[in-house]
Amino acid sequence: MVNTRQVERSKRIQRRTGKTFHLATRLLPERVRHPTYVLYAFFRVADEVVDTADPAPPAEQRAELERLRAEALGEREPTDDVLAAFSEVREEVGIDDADVEVFVDAMLADIDTSRYETYEELERYMDGSAAAVGRMMTAVMDPADRERALPYATALGEAFQLSNFLRDVREDVVERDRVYLPQETLRKHGVSEDEVKNFEFTDGFRAVMRDELARTEELYREGVTGIKYLPEDCQFAVLLAAVLYADHHRAIRRLDYDVLSETPSLSTARKLWLLARTRLAWAVTKDPETVFRRVSVVPYPGGHAGGVEKRPGSGRGRRVASWMRDLI
Repeated sequence: MVNTRQVERSKRIQRRTGKTFHLATRLLPERVRHPTYVLYAFFRVADEVVDTADPAPPAEQRAELERLRAEALGEREPTDDVLAAFSEVREEVGIDDADVEVFVDAMLADIDTSRYETYEELERYMDGSAAAVGRMMTAVMDPADRERALPYATALGEAFQLSNFLRDVREDVVERDRVYLPQETLRKHGVSEDEVKNFEFTDGFRAVMRDELARTEELYREGVTGIKYLPEDCQFAVLLAAVLYADHHRAIRRLDYDVLSETPSLSTARKLWLLARTRLAWAVTKDPETVFRRVSVVPYPGGHAGGVEKRPGSGRGRRVASWMRDLI
């Protein structure tokens, strides 16, 4: 059984490094919330092996990731609380060992791979770095028909990561010398890698971002249709996570797609506003797809009301803000 100390340490890691996901996690029932903290902490510990300001030599990074793999899979005694807690959760909820394997393989790929020629290559990477995360979360939530829910969890996991990639183009170049935009998309619009690395914003780069945003938004539209297959007490939190992550697209468009000059972000006020709007829409209908269409910025054929904004903190939003502040 995962103990309180392990949960609290995992929670601190999530709150420090994943504020958007932390807000959604706080709305999960305790039976799911505590294991989610543990999963996220494991993901961050593994990710930080290769994504630190002063990384170790490649051979040491590989050795460390292999150690984490063995401890996560229960093949050797865990050396810290995060790995011990993850290994216990893996056994308790029946996380597939293959998902742990492919996740660690993706972290290993980050040591040597910094460019992706095609979207299909990037998608294979995301099967470990994102889709496997969605599958592990599905195991924690334990839906009645796990196999029916898994394809949608995969789509949402990829959508969340693609939104992060599109938001963090500048940061990935500066801090990691990585370009997650497919090279084929760059070439399609006449954008060279040097232009990206030198932060030269052009009409071609704007077109690249439009293409990749459209691809990502198709994954959101697909993924949210499967939220209804999750347990009822988990649906709102997953829906809110989708609304929040997708809202980075609004921030990107407000910059006219120029993520080379600055990295867009969501303010606390914006997150609270989205939480309030999503909660109010959820009170009207418990259908996740209907709420997402109404609240999110993701476009749908025929249009939707999600892009209509009111000032955060005004009217009804001001009245509900007090009960939300402790979630941040």
